[in-house]
Amino acid sequence: MLRKPAVMIQGTGSNVGKSTLVAGLARACKLRGLAVRPFKPQNMSNNAAAVAGGGEIGRAQAVQARAAGVAPSVHMNPVLLKPETDTGAQVIVQGRRVGTLKARDYRNREASLLPVVLESFALICEDADLVLIEGAGSPAEINLRPGDIANMGFAEAADVPVVLVGDIDRGGVIASLVGTHAVLPPEERMRIKAFLVNKFRGELRLFDDGIKAIEEMTGWPCLGVVPWLPQAAVLPAEDAVDLHAGTRRPDGALNIAVPMLPRIANFDDLDPLAQEPAVRLTFLPPGQVLPANTDLVVLPGSKSTIADLQFLRQQGWDIDLQAHVRRGGRVLGLCGGYQMLGRSIADPDGIEGPAATVAGLGLLDIETVLTPEKVTRPTGGIHVATGERVEGYEIHLGRTDGPDCARPVIMIGERPDGASSADGRVEGTYLHGLFGADAFRRSYLARFGIASRLSYQAHVEGALDALASHLETHLDLDRLLAIARSR
Repeated sequence: MLRKPAVMIQGTGSNVGKSTLVAGLARACKLRGLAVRPFKPQNMSNNAAAVAGGGEIGRAQAVQARAAGVAPSVHMNPVLLKPETDTGAQVIVQGRRVGTLKARDYRNREASLLPVVLESFALICEDADLVLIEGAGSPAEINLRPGDIANMGFAEAADVPVVLVGDIDRGGVIASLVGTHAVLPPEERMRIKAFLVNKFRGELRLFDDGIKAIEEMTGWPCLGVVPWLPQAAVLPAEDAVDLHAGTRRPDGALNIAVPMLPRIANFDDLDPLAQEPAVRLTFLPPGQVLPANTDLVVLPGSKSTIADLQFLRQQGWDIDLQAHVRRGGRVLGLCGGYQMLGRSIADPDGIEGPAATVAGLGLLDIETVLTPEKVTRPTGGIHVATGERVEGYEIHLGRTDGPDCARPVIMIGERPDGASSADGRVEGTYLHGLFGADAFRRSYLARFGIASRLSYQAHVEGALDALASHLETHLDLDRLLAIARSR
């Protein structure tokens, strides 16, 4: 194993901000002139990114690679778990789908993946001055320690130091940090070299006594307290738990509704729309009807298309969609949402569950057959209706055909993608990420009388720079780098 400088950012729990912190640290260290590489041994997320050459990784690692100024690689996230049910997930190893496992079966196999994880880590280290490693969940989940590859199991195998993150916004940060210290064995406590407190609101000096108490009870020094940074919300969220149901920009003139499906995937497709000042983007929670004033319904991607289609029907949203279309409203389906719009979805091999064929929403004259071969690739093309260039990626199982495919949404070279209804009000495509293209998004929104001036990619870059500056101000980065170089 190459002994390159590296540090692992672990958290006292999920959603404490590890992904965002690693992205900000990657940009800050890049601006210091370092060749930085992100790494996450194991991730669990349905928000994924396709990488050049094929394969997929967690969306958060793709954002971290962007922050570091490098192309994403499958080795930055060698194990990706994509939940399909409450007890099972699709397993992606070094970018490739290897099957679907129940949680208990995966736990029995997890330790066998450590050599693959260490192989990827060694490859990431080769051309790096610094590797920033993100943990998953918490090392305090000691019931998961046997066979662990996500937190202390990896840190021990790769012999990397750890910095522990606590989230003060959720409350109980002293207890979570001190409690983690209490449940860890002595050798793992020693591996943690420092801690930091994230998402602080208010007067920083008021927490001085809290810092002192944590330092006294754990023996760990504090690298700093990071105040809440609103600009961080511009960056793609990693997990659906970050997608709070509700309305973004309630004063927007264009009403877009997005049903909150249980296995919603790649929902960062919607981030550029959420940043548009004139757009009122609503994530519709279960039990609520589709608002009658909705202009556009976006059916998002799904990790379990058939199950999410059934859930959609249980909410009565299929009836709402029919009424929306009769009123002249528009519908856009993305990937799994595109498949739902057709006449049927067939799963002859039982990829998502028992082999079955189910009726779709019938808003497009297409049929989908789910197939074991997974399409995973960055791609781009021309949006047929506007003539604008779009860039994005495909991650899907299945093949879709039918009369409405004669009216494609996008031409990817000579290959048509997607389908449109005869009146053009219902559309679907397999291409994720298309709204990130400013010229296309402006043309698309102009259909609704909305003038867009947002430069989304510049917006994201500005957020990464702001985050880097924020961390430079509030953290002792020199000390963090010294920890990484002590390896």
